[in-house]
Amino acid sequence: MSDLLIVVIVGIASYLTRVSFVAALGTRPMSPALERPLKYVAPAVLAALVVPAVILNDGSPDLSPLSNPRFLAAVAAALVAWRTRSVVATILSGMGVLWLLQAIA
Repeated sequence: MSDLLIVVIVGIASYLTRVSFVAALGTRPMSPALERPLKYVAPAVLAALVVPAVILNDGSPDLSPLSNPRFLAAVAAALVAWRTRSVVATILSGMGVLWLLQAIA
């Protein structure tokens, strides 16, 4: 089986499983007991994607700002996010700090 065919089949299967929940539950009201934990799914997924990219350096944990500029940039971005609550300011500050640290090193 070709790689492209496998990607297409997995993509269709993924799409159908997601659509099935929307089609089955889209018109029904959700109970508060189910809705409350679902609020935390997006932040948990984002953290699962971002934290390893920030903390790991060549496959091992590295929290040193001298050898891992991503960690220091993430700390700066987190501080900006906490103070401003602005997504644009957070992204610009994090990327600015990262680029500055990479240019210095």
